[in-house]
Amino acid sequence: MTDAPIELCCLLRALPGAEVAMAAYETKVTALVPEHGGELVSRAIGDGADGNPHEVHVYRFPNQAAIDAYMADPRRLALAEERDRTVASTVLFPVRIA
Repeated sequence: MTDAPIELCCLLRALPGAEVAMAAYETKVTALVPEHGGELVSRAIGDGADGNPHEVHVYRFPNQAAIDAYMADPRRLALAEERDRTVASTVLFPVRIA
């Protein structure tokens, strides 16, 4: 096991008509990332045309425990209903930031 930071990319697609609401939801939950030692390195917002994501996030966390703490944050979990009303799909995968 290594102590190297973990870098992740997240592709988000909104439910039809929920693009603005999804962006608002993402603003709320990404604000919690630094409290768990993570960093939102980049947040790109697109129009979702042609099946492309509405948002692309790049994160850096110091370790898996920090990611787990963020994912289990009660404030984040309390927004699950809002997420379900706005987010059509989330794809999260490890990357190496060059």
